[in-house]
Amino acid sequence: MSLLKLDNISYGYVDGNKKRMILNNLSYKFEKGKFYTILGPSGSGKTTLLSLAGGLERLQEGKVFFQGKDINKIGLANYRRNHLSFVFQQFNLVSYLTAVDNLINVMNICENRLPKPYRQTALNLLDRFGIVKSKAERSIMKLSGGEQQRVAIARALATNVDLILADEPTGNIDTITEKEIVRIFGLLAKEYNKCIIVVTHSEAITGMSDVELDLKNGKLFERSKNHHEG
Repeated sequence: MSLLKLDNISYGYVDGNKKRMILNNLSYKFEKGKFYTILGPSGSGKTTLLSLAGGLERLQEGKVFFQGKDINKIGLANYRRNHLSFVFQQFNLVSYLTAVDNLINVMNICENRLPKPYRQTALNLLDRFGIVKSKAERSIMKLSGGEQQRVAIARALATNVDLILADEPTGNIDTITEKEIVRIFGLLAKEYNKCIIVVTHSEAITGMSDVELDLKNGKLFERSKNHHEG
């Protein structure tokens, strides 16, 4: 069974006196253990699609199912807190906390209990992504952009959810760090059996994902993997 299913989603904005549809009867199924990228030009609805899939925005038409259940029946707040994590371009970390306390913070909120003591679990997770103990105990603001994004990804994992949604997660970091962050997303899909969905405009990121999707004319289309070759 698919982990996340988008079922006939349509979404539009009122522009003057007419409605402009950006998503049009869009349907797609996402599975665990795969790293997906969604590409599309600016204004094509990528961020809106991610917001609807993650329960940040209410659906106008259609349904989103998580593990076969309508997310409205799960309850949007419950769904966001306990079933998925977001990774944003702006990192969205708590600026006055250390890296390790940013992780402990979400561990205390969600209902998916990770092994205690939380502090050691958080330090282990951060270390897995190259944030050593001395850096983990520093204020977030003293870390580089790439390090902050690794903390944000570790925090997404700290809630022990199956679904991680990322919106332009490498927009604020350099190309070398971008490759490392993308490698981490692949690792999360393969080693941790997570479903990773990344919205991006970067062809470099897309080439490293398992499934490449284009958002065109309000629908998702799968690319064939061999279009990069030759």
